[in-house]
Amino acid sequence: MASEILVRISGLRKTFGAHRVLDGVTLDVRAGEAVALLGANGAGKTTLLKILATLVRPTRGAAAIAGHDCARQPEAVRRLIGLVAHGAHVYEDLTARENLRFWAGLAGLRVAADGLTAALADVELERYADVRVRTFSAGMRRRLSLARFALTPPRVLLLDEPSAGLDQRGKKWLEEYLQAFKTRGGAIVMATHSFGRELGIADRIAILAAGAIALDTPRAGLGADDVQRLYALHTENGS
Repeated sequence: MASEILVRISGLRKTFGAHRVLDGVTLDVRAGEAVALLGANGAGKTTLLKILATLVRPTRGAAAIAGHDCARQPEAVRRLIGLVAHGAHVYEDLTARENLRFWAGLAGLRVAADGLTAALADVELERYADVRVRTFSAGMRRRLSLARFALTPPRVLLLDEPSAGLDQRGKKWLEEYLQAFKTRGGAIVMATHSFGRELGIADRIAILAAGAIALDTPRAGLGADDVQRLYALHTENGS
């Protein structure tokens, strides 16, 4: 039996004034699956993620998370997604524990102290619970941004350049974290410029060009050189 479709995008169009960013994007992502979005700067990758995250409304077409329309049912969608935008977006003057407590409050959650500790342990930061985030490395900040999803596990992760600024240890940790998320039945949509290790988590590669999906193909069997070749073939500014 096929797994549930958690992300469904149909004929999605988005314009900003006279500028058309997305033009007829159609894409499905199933439970337990990760799709990597590739495309040149300005291809619409971040705009697509923002539509899925209910931060931007489409001009035409539809996007849904687990059957909930992103434009018409934003509150339901927000309960099902986790968004990791470019940069960790943590509060430097707060400790790791205080950051989690703040995020829990925004989500209307009442989380006991041991729940916060468990969430930090899930991302290997329990030893730094009471350390101010300004002292954290880029990798630690990214892990802290993911810790909030241990408080309310999402069904879909939306990632914008998730390994940017991470060292090799941080990238390895992130890869293991995302693999475990998929194993638990989550779906991932990931925008990236990487042709290498970051694509290891992806089951499919979708290339955005001229506002639409120019190629949607399984990643299995494709090396970095193969991906670069396909990218060059399907984008105007491929490299």
